[in-house]
Order: sequence, then structure tokens, then C-alpha cells
Amino acid sequence: MKHHTTSLALPATGLLASLLLTALPASANSGHAAPAAHAPAAAAAPAATPPAAAEPASAAAQSPLVQQVRAAVAAHKSGQVKQVSLVINPAEARTASSAAPRVAAADHGGHGGGTSGTSREYIRAKAAALAGHAEPSGGGHGAHWDYEGENGPDRWSQLKPEFNACALGKRQSPIHIQSTDAVPGPAEPIEFHYSGSGGSVVNNGHTIQVDIQGHNYIKVRGTAYQLVQFHFHHPAEEKVNYKGFAMVAHLVHKNEAGQLAVVAVLMDVGANNPFMQKVWTRMPLDTNDRVPLPDELLNLNELLPQDQRYYQFMGSLTTPPCTEGVLWMVLKQPVTLGADQLKLFTRLFPMNARPVQAVNGRLVREGM
Repeated sequence: MKHHTTSLALPATGLLASLLLTALPASANSGHAAPAAHAPAAAAAPAATPPAAAEPASAAAQSPLVQQVRAAVAAHKSGQVKQVSLVINPAEARTASSAAPRVAAADHGGHGGGTSGTSREYIRAKAAALAGHAEPSGGGHGAHWDYEGENGPDRWSQLKPEFNACALGKRQSPIHIQSTDAVPGPAEPIEFHYSGSGGSVVNNGHTIQVDIQGHNYIKVRGTAYQLVQFHFHHPAEEKVNYKGFAMVAHLVHKNEAGQLAVVAVLMDVGANNPFMQKVWTRMPLDTNDRVPLPDELLNLNELLPQDQRYYQFMGSLTTPPCTEGVLWMVLKQPVTLGADQLKLFTRLFPMNARPVQAVNGRLVREGM
């Protein structure tokens, strides 16, 4: 079947943003297709007529944006559309963001319809993000938060009840590690079991994150933790002996019980980093954009320093909801990245680091 692209424009004044929804014809849709904002446009085709309303009328459900979503869904359901471009006014998105997925689901009769649940979630996330009400995929639990300004770290706990730990928690991360206060080892070495893997790189609005595929794991304290994703902060959130670092990579792992273990790889400006270059070459520039990686492109062993001794402590996520109970391992020896590599990241994220938090008497172990 030949695919076309239809553009549905919402006349409005002020800032406009483009929302791209990639959709396969109903017969070919497996329900796993991911939105691809970088997909090329095809020839225009007439927009399909929106179906009749499938829920009680409301201001949100009758908004022009929701009518745009209805038309997009109908066009996809007919099998005539591969990619839909919606031109959205952020103010309109504010009203319609909550209704859009319900309308789409109703028009499809639930999850069994032509557009996947992933696509409907993408519509909701993008509309809400444009309205300033939600964070794109990658965290945040539906409330907008930032690293500066009125929604900065000192206000995270006030944005949503689920974020209370950001202010009330006693084992928050990051921390300032001082070797004079750390308990000397011996600490068991981390067993790294990494191999060539694929995945995808996403700009989630707060950082560049790599969702990794393959069987990559670490073993520490007698438990295996599977590598889920890694992401970057500038400057490094951790400080060691009053020293800051240009960047840090957080390698996030999870065990079968759902417990998290994070390995932090500190970075100083110096020689170019070949591993980082593989990621940076495919760095998405737009929020919520995702770029696939070739199979076996990334081997995390290439990012690790030669000296893998570390500081170990119990902490939390460094982004909302700031959940505690996270095992942290900060590698002592930093690696390098080039000045141009750092500059590319800072053009997108000038500062995305949470300030250091109180240690509150926590035990920090220094592996010898």
C-alpha cells in the first residue's frame, strides 16, 4: 500500500510547534511502533473526516487540537497515512492534552485499534509538554520540573506529592564525597559484564539518554543488576574532595527485585572520547526525538576507566521523584571527553545537574 503524509494545520497566533506521529497502516501495525520525529515527510494527502465523538462533549474534547488528533487517527485507521504533522499552539495543547489520548482510544475502540498505545501516549506527552504541563518521555511522572527557575531543584517537592522525597528524604543524591570521611575498604570489585549492544538515543528534554539493548549487567554485593540505560549530566553532579568535573555518565542498572544500582563515570575535558563520539554522532537535537543505534555499536567497557576502584554509598535518584534506596558506585578515576564534545552537549543542556545534598551521617565506603 502506498503511504502518504497529511498535514493538519491549526490556525493560531504565537509560538507554533510541530508534532510528528509515525503510524503504519492498521494491517501492518504490531502495536510496538515508536514515534519518529526525524522521519522524512512524504507527499501530502487529504485529511480524513473526523469520526463522530465517542465520549461526552467537553471543552477539551471539542477543542481544535482534539479535532486535529481525531482527524489524524481516522486518517491512520483508514491506512492512507504513514506520517501525520500537527501544527499545535501550546496554549491549545494546555486544554486538550488530557483529552487527546482518551479521544484517540475511543475512536479506536481501545488498544485493539489501528494506532498503538505507544502512539497515543506520544500524542499526550507531546501535547502536554508543549503546554508546559508535562515532561517528555524519560521521567518526571507527569509534572514539569527543571534545573533552574521556578521549577528548579528547590521546588521539586512542591510540584507533586510524589516528589516529597526530594525535600524530606535523608539519603538523597548527589553528594560531595570526601575521602577523609570515607571508611576505607576493602570493597569488592564491581564485575562488569558488558558487550557490543544496540539500542536508541533519546533527547528526553532533560538530558541525552541511551536506552540499551542486549545482556549487559554488573555483579556487586552478590547480586546481578541489568543495565537499563545511561545518561549524562553537565556539570557532573558528584563532587570529590572539593573537585568538580565537566560531566558524568550515570549507568543505571536494575536487579530482579527492582532495586537500582548506578555506576557514575566522571569526565574531565581532555582528549576526545571515542565511545562518546559514537553516541554524539547520533544525538537527537529535538526534545522527544529518538534515534536508533546499529546492533553491537556500543560496548560500555570502552567508557570505563582502567582503574575501577570506587566510592560506594546508598542514595537516591537525582531527578524527581528522588526515590531513595539506590546503590551508588562512583568510580574514582575520571575519563576524558573533548572540548568540542562537551560544547555540543552544553548547547542543548547548558546546566542539568542537581546540587549536592546533605550526607546526613551516611556511610561512604572507599574501595582501596
